[in-house]
Amino acid sequence: MIKVNCSPEIDERRTAHILKEIAKDKMGGWLGLPRKIDMGEFVRIKEAAKKINEESEYLVCIGIGGSYLGHRAIIEALRPKSETKIIYAGNSLSRRELDYALKRVGDHDFSINVISKSGTTLEPAIAFSAFKKKLIEKYGEEEANSRIYATTDKKEGALHDEAVAVGYTRFVVPDNIGGRYSVLTAVGLLPLLVAGVDVDKLLEGAAEAVETAVEPATKYAWMRYTLGQRGYDTEVFASFEPATLYFNEWLKQLFGESEGKGGQGIFPASVIYSTDLHSLGQFMQDGRRNLFETIVDYPTDEINARVVQAVRIAHTDGGIPVLDITVPTYDEKGFGELIYFFELACALSAKLFGVNPFDQPGVEAYKNELRKLMAKE
Repeated sequence: MIKVNCSPEIDERRTAHILKEIAKDKMGGWLGLPRKIDMGEFVRIKEAAKKINEESEYLVCIGIGGSYLGHRAIIEALRPKSETKIIYAGNSLSRRELDYALKRVGDHDFSINVISKSGTTLEPAIAFSAFKKKLIEKYGEEEANSRIYATTDKKEGALHDEAVAVGYTRFVVPDNIGGRYSVLTAVGLLPLLVAGVDVDKLLEGAAEAVETAVEPATKYAWMRYTLGQRGYDTEVFASFEPATLYFNEWLKQLFGESEGKGGQGIFPASVIYSTDLHSLGQFMQDGRRNLFETIVDYPTDEINARVVQAVRIAHTDGGIPVLDITVPTYDEKGFGELIYFFELACALSAKLFGVNPFDQPGVEAYKNELRKLMAKE
């Protein structure tokens, strides 16, 4: 069970009201998801993963934001064993990165999992076009189409329509679950299975957290809100395991997109200790006191545990509020529990700040400006 080391004042009636609001929200489908997995689709996902593992040396996962961060976080943290390697593309507009990904695949056998609800987001659309061309050149159009797996909208959209017309294997991005909350859907399950993650244990941990995570998530959300009201406008997620770098990236998206609107929210940042103690450590110890630190304390070895203890003492003495989130196990079950805990805490926290945890209106701003610039050219 996840443990949190804080004791904020909690308005139980307000918390109960918020939990009911989340459950009723049209985008609150993730709340009971670990216990309501579509078993028919889950079986199809397992069959697809088996086929990919049998015929491909690489699976190219194409997506951006919530379409790739969640499953990449788990894969990189657990480093599972699989003969099929995962390559990520479509998460930037850098031509160098796209060329590098294409060169990594080279002449190896590969398949594509393109993940996009609409199919029109520019970054994955460009990468999908490039890898689809490479796939067709290598295998011919018919076999290429059998190696493309589209995770997209159930009924509509550019990718949905292409997948139906051409015959790609399709999986569903649920209408009631947003991208940053979607790691336990087909969005994450197919890449995780291909990579060798024990998804059954991951879902088991998340399912248990449906009950066990409510109390610690409530405490953490109220503590964040209390600190925010006191002028602490930046949260630094601190991990002492380098392999959890992308888990920190997922946390930043989860909290940044969920809370950062209407002039509200706490800015999410992250560090990996002890590495960053030798770069950002000075600022953390003696810099501006507008931040608080959330240590995600994974089970670790004795030396690393001493570093955790030393940092906690030093930073507390330096005037930083330090929160501790203790993770019971560093495995699939532990990460399943941790994912659900943070999703729930984030939704609660955003509601306390008075914002909608499930929309992201500001994300469209740069897209609209980019469309204008490209139209001129």
